[in-house]
Amino acid sequence: MNFVPLGYGDVAIAGVLVLANGLLSLWFALGLERQIAVATLRMVIQLVLVGLVLHALFNAVSPFWTLLAALVMIAFAGRESIARQERPFAGWWSYGLGTSTVMLAAGLVTVLALTTAVRPQPWYDPRFAIPLLGMILGNTMNGISLGLNTLTVGAARERNAIEARLALGATRWEAFSTVTRGALKSGMLPIINSMSATGLVALPGMMTGQILSGVAPEQAVKYQLLIMFLIAGSTALGSLAAVMLGASRLTDQRHRLRLDRLRPAR
Repeated sequence: MNFVPLGYGDVAIAGVLVLANGLLSLWFALGLERQIAVATLRMVIQLVLVGLVLHALFNAVSPFWTLLAALVMIAFAGRESIARQERPFAGWWSYGLGTSTVMLAAGLVTVLALTTAVRPQPWYDPRFAIPLLGMILGNTMNGISLGLNTLTVGAARERNAIEARLALGATRWEAFSTVTRGALKSGMLPIINSMSATGLVALPGMMTGQILSGVAPEQAVKYQLLIMFLIAGSTALGSLAAVMLGASRLTDQRHRLRLDRLRPAR
C-alpha cells in the first residue's frame, strides 16, 4: 500500500467537523464555542511548529537537541498536569510535583525502551526518541493529573475522618489509605480502559499510521503492544509517585493534616 500525502485542503475539509462543534455549542447555548476555537487554534499552531522543530531535529541527530526538546515537552506536560486541578498545591509544589513525577516516570520508561526493545542507532535518535516520549508522556500526564486531583479533593472532603484516624494514633499513611487508594485507581483507570478497548473497539493511532504507511499488520501489532505496555508502566509509576508525594505533602512529621498547603477550591 502506498502512502497517500495530504494537502492543506484535505485537512480543512475535516476541520469543518470542528466548526460543526462550535455551531452545536451556539445552538444549545453550551458556552463552549470560545474554548473550542481557542483549543483548535492552539492545536494547529502547536502542531505546525512541532513539525518544523522535528524536521530540524531529525536532520541534526544531536543528543543535546534531543534532550532539550524532551525537557521542553516535560515542562509543558508538568504545567498541563496541574492546570485544571480543583485544589492544587500552593507555591512551588503545584508545578514541581507534577513536573518531577512526569519526568521520573516518562523519562525512565522512554530510556528503557530506547536502550532495550527499540534500540535505534544512536539510541537518542530523535526520530524514535521524541515520538516515543510524546506517546508515553501524554498518558502519564493524564494519570498524574487525575491521581493528584482525586487525592487533594478527597483529602479536603474526608478531612474529619482523616483527622479522627490521626487522633486515634494512626500514622499519616494509615489515615490517608482510603484516599490514596482512590487516587491511584483514578490515575490508572484511563489506561486500563484504553487497554481493554484496544483492538476490538479502537485501533490506536500508531498502529493505524503504520498500517497506512504500508507496514505489515503483525509488525504494527507488535509495536502497538510495546507502546501500550510502556504507557501502562509509566502511568502506574507516575501516579504512584505523585500520589505518595502528594500525601506526604498534605501531612507533616508530626502526623498532622495540612490542608493549608492547598490553594482554595476554584
